[in-house]
Amino acid sequence: MTVQETIRKISFFNNLNDEQIELIASISNVSKYPNKSILYYESDISKNLLFLVEGLIKIYKVDKFDNEIFLYHIYKNSMISELTSMNDNDIYCFSNAEFTEDSIILSVNFEKFQEIFLSKNILTMELLEILLKKTHQLQCIVNRELVFDATAKVAFMLNQDLEMFNKLKRQEVSFMLHIQPETLSRVLKRLTRKETISIQNGEVIITNKEDLISIFKGIGV
Repeated sequence: MTVQETIRKISFFNNLNDEQIELIASISNVSKYPNKSILYYESDISKNLLFLVEGLIKIYKVDKFDNEIFLYHIYKNSMISELTSMNDNDIYCFSNAEFTEDSIILSVNFEKFQEIFLSKNILTMELLEILLKKTHQLQCIVNRELVFDATAKVAFMLNQDLEMFNKLKRQEVSFMLHIQPETLSRVLKRLTRKETISIQNGEVIITNKEDLISIFKGIGV
């Protein structure tokens, strides 16, 4: 796959014409990473705008006791980088990023991207939209960690990311939500008794989406 073909797989660049795609390709490169490898560590500084073309990334922090604190996943066709300024060519990393699948990354030189595109008001709205979504994602993390109880945490993940919930082992889900496995089991049984969900062959199926949303709606959202 050429760099140009890789760029076309990222929806962020959908509105660019062929000439602009060539310009992006001239300031970009594509890299492959194996599962379990690290993309960056907290406090690293990058000069490139990063996009996940294929694969899956886990974003996490480490507390003072060396405990891993899961934050969120980044899925394919997504921008990875967290921008804090349009006037600084350095992109700071505020967490750790680890691949949980074999993955492909598109790296775009941020300084040249600003000069060629953003300075001409090209892709600025697309970038703003991504940054707003990242802000909302941060709000969701705050709710999950500081506001939601265990039931709300589980309901929120089932509503927002059912595919990932079913893909992971229950112990992994518990770790992500920072609750005990026994607590997760009790919540799932309670939701099943209420007929909010059903569990078939180990997979959760949402049977009453309105009831599920009502569990966390209005609690810090």
